[in-house]
Amino acid sequence: MKRTLPAFVGLALAAILAGSASAQPPPRRPPPPPPRPQQQAPPLRRPNSLGADWGLQQDWVRQGVRQRQLMPLGRIIAQIGARTPGRQLDTGLEYQGGRPVYRVRWITRDGRRVDYLIDAATGAILGGG
Repeated sequence: MKRTLPAFVGLALAAILAGSASAQPPPRRPPPPPPRPQQQAPPLRRPNSLGADWGLQQDWVRQGVRQRQLMPLGRIIAQIGARTPGRQLDTGLEYQGGRPVYRVRWITRDGRRVDYLIDAATGAILGGG
């Protein structure tokens, strides 16, 4: 009996191998389709926080600085930084009484927000701080 069991296993293995050699290969599956690109949602249309005319405003300020009618904003920011340590949040140009005024929003090192009003022609601090 000891000899028949290995012989039986050997015969069964030979039959399986012979049957698999003569069998047809399995049909090929078509390749999977390429992945679809993920669609992104269109960007939200939000109003410009700087105002609709900020580009024209920048051009006007640049021209005024070149003609030495307005103070450069970099000098104004340095002046405020020397007075109140912190950093600029944003800046805009406004008019008060017909004269141009920079409004500089500033955040101090301790987290306070200060709005400075600066005469754009002279660089004088009109309010804030």
